[in-house]
Amino acid sequence: MGVVAVATEDGTSPKKDDPVAAVDDATTATTAPETTDPPTTDAPATTEAPEPEPTTEPTTEPPADPEPEPEPVETRSQANAREAAEDYLEYAPFSKSGLVKQLEFEGYSKKDARYAVNAIDVNWNEQAARSAEAYLEYTNFSRSGLIQQLEFEGYTPAQATYGVRQTGL
Repeated sequence: MGVVAVATEDGTSPKKDDPVAAVDDATTATTAPETTDPPTTDAPATTEAPEPEPTTEPTTEPPADPEPEPEPVETRSQANAREAAEDYLEYAPFSKSGLVKQLEFEGYSKKDARYAVNAIDVNWNEQAARSAEAYLEYTNFSRSGLIQQLEFEGYTPAQATYGVRQTGL
């Protein structure tokens, strides 16, 4: 066990034969370490309060965008059908269903033809307007007759009406 040190009220050591200085070990005694090495401490030698830890300001940068999902891989047959659909639309207007039928007529499966038509970026209203204009270049139509003709070609009623409206009928 270590050395017991006793202190009086004025902070001095009690005298060895002073009976008044005898105190209960449990209330005023402290146990010193058994080693003779000076005590070590991690605290700074000064009596100043430690400096507060620097606070981290929240960043104002937006979070990084998540990685884009990889594009689905199209089969060779789907790629060919998609390219054929794009080629057809370069020289002639088609409705969505009319283009699917044309691709099927060319020998593409229904699945590949539908894939191709859905994989391309097409404004079907503009296709209807091009079709309406093409019909009027070689024959005369009434407004309602041209709308019916476009619907027969596979355009929706809204697309057919839009297309005819663009011709001025």
